[in-house]
Amino acid sequence: MTTSNTPSARVHSNGGGAADDFTFPVTELVGLPFTRAQKNPHGACLSWPEGRMDNTEFAAAVAATAREMSTKHGIGRDSVVGVLLRNVPEVITTLFATWSLGAALTPINPALKDDEVLFQVDDSGTSLIVGDSRAEALAGSREIGFLSVGDDCFRGDGDPVGTVDVVDDDTSLIVYTSGTTGKPKGCVLGQANISAMIWSILNGLEFGEDARSLLVLPLFHCNGLLAGAVAPLMAGGSVHIIPKFDPTNFWDVVEAERPTYFSAVPTIYSVLEAMTKRDVDTSSLRFVICGAAPMSVDAITRFEDRFDVTMLEGYGLSECSVAATLNRNDGTRRPGTVGTALPGLKVGIKDPEGNLVEAGETGEVVVSGKTVMRGYLGRPDATAESLRDGWLHTGDVGYLDDEGFLVLVDRIKDMIIRGGENIYPKEIEDALFGHPQVTEAAVVGSPDDKYGEVPVAHVALRSGAETTVEELHEFLESRLARFKVPNEIYIVESLPKNSVGKILKGDLREK
Repeated sequence: MTTSNTPSARVHSNGGGAADDFTFPVTELVGLPFTRAQKNPHGACLSWPEGRMDNTEFAAAVAATAREMSTKHGIGRDSVVGVLLRNVPEVITTLFATWSLGAALTPINPALKDDEVLFQVDDSGTSLIVGDSRAEALAGSREIGFLSVGDDCFRGDGDPVGTVDVVDDDTSLIVYTSGTTGKPKGCVLGQANISAMIWSILNGLEFGEDARSLLVLPLFHCNGLLAGAVAPLMAGGSVHIIPKFDPTNFWDVVEAERPTYFSAVPTIYSVLEAMTKRDVDTSSLRFVICGAAPMSVDAITRFEDRFDVTMLEGYGLSECSVAATLNRNDGTRRPGTVGTALPGLKVGIKDPEGNLVEAGETGEVVVSGKTVMRGYLGRPDATAESLRDGWLHTGDVGYLDDEGFLVLVDRIKDMIIRGGENIYPKEIEDALFGHPQVTEAAVVGSPDDKYGEVPVAHVALRSGAETTVEELHEFLESRLARFKVPNEIYIVESLPKNSVGKILKGDLREK
């Protein structure tokens, strides 16, 4: 790790490899299926509950799908292909086939309503949708191309040799934000962004030999696509795809498929820790990764103790291709932080005036590096707001310690101002997670005539728990300043979440 402006650093960055440009050639990444087939024809590549593909079969599927797209649908450079599918191998095949033509992929969440899907199709300029009968109907309503997931091109029976027509400037992904404020925005990521991101992940973690990813997260987001699928394949490993997370059989899959790691969100870890009643064989797991939202130290410790596996917390967002910081599996991790900057990236903290602050000072987290998006599609004002002075402004509040470990405090928009006192909900949520019977917690601001707004907590408990609201209040009063203790605590069966597992605080505010 290198540090600038020592001893009180304003910016932290990491080395981590011999290359000076912190990236792979885009042709090396996009041509990965064909290279794997040449080097190790019968090596394991993709698997899922209904089947498996070796390297040759995967390369053949990518080549055939690319030909189908090109010859029958006119897909080429500057085209956009939408894929509307749950977690199935055809998503990954479509990804590499699209890239090999110099085209961009926009992955679409199948949980979206038809109008929401069509908004993304229209906004992105999609000219071909890959999917099932629903996708066919939606494509027909817009008079654009459709390629069935059942087409023979996806079967991997043909020639495993394909062509790669790609350059750094090609658009790679158009990934849409969750749209918690207004319409979703399309993050435009170039091939150079993705190559740099995969390089950074592989140089920031020690995957070891025969890496095997258990793909838990959805493939319509960068985490599942890149950290869960592309990175292990680039490392020479394999991927097992779970169609949907199911806590009742999750550990059965781990024991049968023997993954070396998986990446998930705090909600998944909390559910697994709360619902698993039997002994579990986790000996194949070298580590697990937690992202999308911070996880309390208490919750991390409970999971690690229960399942005898190391959890590595990281931080990132679609706007920087997925990850910006990560705790490492080299003995340097620091629970309670989201790690240090990944190789090739810089992370800083800025005050409201836009100045970088010293270590230990709280402000907005900013990120710089080759992984940062080009901008939001068709939204120059939003792009200018996020990309300023060479930095991606994340909207997250945090601080860097003297060794460059990032500690997240909260989202700027989630901060509660109670009678002039700033309250960060995450601090209250972390205190709630210290209670052994709490599995989910979210704190939001509620309007108040006297104080302007006050904190209100929504909590889900373990099955069979008998903790009361009064007991939770007493628990918090012994751990927090009085003005931080929520005015109300609501015990609910579960908290509302989006398709990735993030808690929807907007829904809680409306209540």
